[in-house]
Amino acid sequence: MLPILYDSLRASMTSALLILRYVVPLHVLADLFLFFDVLKPLSGVFAPMTGLLDLPPEAAMALAGGMLLNIYAGIAFAAPLGLTPYQWTVLGVFLGVCHSMIVECAIMARLGISYGYSILLRVSGAWLAVTPVLFLPPSWFGPTVQPAHIAPPHFDHVGGLLLHSLGNGLVLTAKIVLLISAIIVVMELLKSTRMLRSRLARVGTSFSIIAGQLLGITYGAGILLHEAGKGTLSRRDLLFIGTFLMICHSIVEDVLLFVLFGASYWIIIAVRLTAALLISFLLLRLFRIVSLDWVIRL
Repeated sequence: MLPILYDSLRASMTSALLILRYVVPLHVLADLFLFFDVLKPLSGVFAPMTGLLDLPPEAAMALAGGMLLNIYAGIAFAAPLGLTPYQWTVLGVFLGVCHSMIVECAIMARLGISYGYSILLRVSGAWLAVTPVLFLPPSWFGPTVQPAHIAPPHFDHVGGLLLHSLGNGLVLTAKIVLLISAIIVVMELLKSTRMLRSRLARVGTSFSIIAGQLLGITYGAGILLHEAGKGTLSRRDLLFIGTFLMICHSIVEDVLLFVLFGASYWIIIAVRLTAALLISFLLLRLFRIVSLDWVIRL
C-alpha cells in the first residue's frame, strides 16, 4: 500500500502543479482587468446579448465579468440591478456554462483541447441550455430574494491588489493540491483492489467526471491529466469527458451563488445536465465520421 500512496501523491503533485501554472497567473490577470476597469469598454460587445436573454441592458457588465473573469465578478455586477428570480435563473444557466473563459479554456488546452473548440462549445452550449428557460412560465420561479450585496474588494493601489490576488492564488493552490491528491490516492487504492480491477477498469474517468461536476473544471482536469499521463485515456476519451464537463461542472458552489439571489437550483441543474448529455451524444455521433484533429492538438 505504501508504494501506491507514494506514487499517487507524486503523480497528484505533478498534475496539480501543471494546472496551477495556468490558474495562478491568469487569476492575477483577471483581478488586474477588474482593477483597471477594462471590462467597461468591452461590455458593449455583450450588450446585444442582454435583450436575447431577457435581461436589462445594464447586465452587459455582468455578462462581460462572468464570461471573461469569473462567476463572482458576474454576480457582483448583477447584484445591484434588482433582477427577478427568473432573470437570476437565466443568468445562472448562461454564466454557469460560459464563465471564466480566460482561465478554464487555458486549462482545457493543457489537456489538448483547442481554445477555438472550447470557446465555441461553451458559448453555443450556454445558448442551448438557456433557451428552454426563456419559455418557462413565471409560476415556476419563486419570490425575489434580497441577500447581502456581493461586491469585489476595493484597493487604492495595484500593490494591494496583487498581494490580495496572490494570497487567493496560494489558497487556491492549497485546495487544488490537497483535493486532487486525496482523490487520486483513493482512486489508485480502488484500482488496486481485485474486485474493482475487473469491474471498474476506467475508475479514473468516473472520478474525473464526478470531481468536475461537483467542484469545477480545474479539479476534474487535474484528474484527467493524471489519467492521460498514464495512457489510460485516449484523445477521444479526453474530448468527450472535457466536452461534458465544460457544459456541466461545479454544480454545487457556483449554482448556490445564484440561488442566494432567488434563482431556481433545480432548473439550472436540469437544463445544464440535459444540455451536457445532448451535446456529448451528438458530438459522439459526429466524430465517428469526422476527424478529431481540428479539435484536439497533437
